[in-house]
Amino acid sequence: MVTPEIRRAPVRRTDVTIRTAAEARRDQREAQHRAEVALKVTAVTLAWLVSVSLLVGWDLTGPGGAEATDAAAAVLTVVLPFVGAVIATRNRQGVLGGVYVVLTLVMVLPALGIIRAGG
Repeated sequence: MVTPEIRRAPVRRTDVTIRTAAEARRDQREAQHRAEVALKVTAVTLAWLVSVSLLVGWDLTGPGGAEATDAAAAVLTVVLPFVGAVIATRNRQGVLGGVYVVLTLVMVLPALGIIRAGG
């Protein structure tokens, strides 16, 4: 009885991918760096949400004529998302930086509303 031969293509070095220890450490460092950047941006976002909310609430419940509070709330409404964008883009997080750039541009309208409401 004749058994058929199975022909296989020879295995080449490019067909097999084996990660080296250096590549594994680099991937781990990059993941840790991304987590640190996300933590910094989250801290800026929380500071932005809390500070602007407190300033607007203080202005609404306090005595009239608090123009300094209005100005501070309007400035922080625009500046803190921009800080998040800068942190993200300087750390090679382009998508997150782009999201915060758009958020900065969107926050210009509420900042103008805060200034006009106080005046």
